[in-house]
Amino acid sequence: MESWDRRINRTVQLSARDDDAARPLVAFYGTVLRLQKELYDFVSGRPGWRPTGALDRDLAMLRPQLPALLRGVAAAGSNHTLAREASLLLEGPGSAIDELLLNYWRDPSDRQFFPKVILQPYAQWLSEQGVSPTGRPATGAENRCPRCGGAPQLATLEVTSDPMADGGGRSLLCALCLTSWPFRRVLCASCGETDERKLAYFKTASYDHLRVDACDTCRHYVKTVDLTRLGLAVPIVDELAGAPLDLWAREHDYEKVELNLVGV
Repeated sequence: MESWDRRINRTVQLSARDDDAARPLVAFYGTVLRLQKELYDFVSGRPGWRPTGALDRDLAMLRPQLPALLRGVAAAGSNHTLAREASLLLEGPGSAIDELLLNYWRDPSDRQFFPKVILQPYAQWLSEQGVSPTGRPATGAENRCPRCGGAPQLATLEVTSDPMADGGGRSLLCALCLTSWPFRRVLCASCGETDERKLAYFKTASYDHLRVDACDTCRHYVKTVDLTRLGLAVPIVDELAGAPLDLWAREHDYEKVELNLVGV
């Protein structure tokens, strides 16, 4: 699993490219990652505390760091909608934040920024500690995270010793706890379609290590980060930096399996 520092450093590298259309998104994401790292360090650094995996019981350990995260997002840039939402949460009762987080935990939505930005560090800490989350939608589906049941944010291709894995072994990365797990190459990450004639991909020379893997059966797609082409890539950051590929997918009436943290 990638470290928070490596993710942050990758946003610095990518946002320094003047010709990158996604540069403002990447720069904003770098700020968000720093705030998430502070929350992760706060939670993981509590002496003698081990999370239970039950969010309603663990929330007390998250609450002291939440105002700093909300203020940081509000000050991060020109996204006035997020700034207003952050201000409302800061000014409202603490129970409002609790309810927002608990509802997302039970019924996640990729349209909700603040629950995901807060709960990703917590969920990653659970995964690293080997603690199973409770109160989450139960699923044993192949295309759902074996740790927390989350939807896949993206796919990766990596060098593998398996001679049958032509072009690299495939994995999916969880949108919540950021755990990766193996996933078959010729298989839709949304509906499970296996007919190669209905599975296609799109890529462009501008993003040589990224591609859109689309399914004509369910009209969903995931972006794939090909680490066999660029081993220095950090999947969750590079996926976001390839936002122009999402525009192509939307123009061709494909829907993303899970929007990333900035809503792309």
